Amino acid sequence: MDQKQIFRQMVDFNKGAFNNAFNAMVMIQDQNETLANTMLNQAAWMPEEGKKAIREWVDTFKKGREEYKKTVDEAFKKVEAFL
Repeated sequence: MDQKQIFRQMVDFNKGAFNNAFNAMVMIQDQNETLANTMLNQAAWMPEEGKKAIREWVDTFKKGREEYKKTVDEAFKKVEAFL
């Protein structure tokens, strides 16, 4: 078997493993976001500023997650371009 083909299979395996792990992480984070939103909607004792801060924190986290995914996808594309 050619070394280039072996390396391509390794890259494909790692890409698939990353995508599966990332998708699992996204599902968990989305469930946690749903739980947090439910709690915030029911928390009459919490001031609106606190609720807003938590919602902004969640949105920032989502943006970071999307940037991370985009960066990793670009890195995989660069590696695949060498093959």
